[in-house]
Amino acid sequence: PDKGNTAVTGQCAGKVALVTGSSRGLGKAIAQRLADEGATVVLTARTAQPDPKYVGSLEQTQEEITRDGGRAVAIAADLSDPADRDRLFAEAVAQVGAPDILVNNAAVTFLRPLDTFPERRVRLMLEMHVLAPLHLTQLAIPAMRERGRGWVLNVTSVGGDLPAGPPFSEFDRTAGFGIYGTVKAALNRMTKSLAAELFDDGIAVNAAAPTNPVATPGAGTLDLAKTDTEDIELITRTALALCTGDPATMTGRIAHTQSFLREIGELP
Repeated sequence: PDKGNTAVTGQCAGKVALVTGSSRGLGKAIAQRLADEGATVVLTARTAQPDPKYVGSLEQTQEEITRDGGRAVAIAADLSDPADRDRLFAEAVAQVGAPDILVNNAAVTFLRPLDTFPERRVRLMLEMHVLAPLHLTQLAIPAMRERGRGWVLNVTSVGGDLPAGPPFSEFDRTAGFGIYGTVKAALNRMTKSLAAELFDDGIAVNAAAPTNPVATPGAGTLDLAKTDTEDIELITRTALALCTGDPATMTGRIAHTQSFLREIGELP
């Protein structure tokens, strides 16, 4: 389809979407999908301009969206800093209006055994995976509540599920996923509570996770996924469904892409 026309008629036409961690990986793909569906997308991450140390930047994501007929603004921010989160949100509202859709995707991940895990890194992961999503959601709630509608999507992981055992797999015994799983489990629980508390306001709050690893730049850096075992399109389709569904019924979901898309009839 003509993407220039999609921007007028898509499922997100007239809506503003704030997508964190949108310089690369899942966040970039989700931002592009929402833009394709007509949303004005606020892109945010730390990497504003192209940097040889990183794959992707806000500038590149913005250029690709604009080239495809979409609308996006880029605001660099360090989401581990509460003051920078306040600034980001204020600048987004000033430029394009309060978001109808908030996608909390930005993350930082360190993998190592719990017995030697540095406290400062635990605190940074809690800040990025739990406190930042809560803070940005709190900032978004008033305008969503006033409109009587809104969509919050937290990007989570199957790593938030409890490991099976005993006996424990070699992976669970050695991979160092303890803190990552802990913060994602906390994010899932917070998602459910926000969904319950905001249900009467018409605000949907959901979480989505790839069923299998996706070889994003971040995953590759951590040796989590060098080659895709799942098409990144599955997370973008899941995100779109959760960011456009009826908040009266499509809320409080911790959606794993493949089973969720089968449930809604988008996968055989």
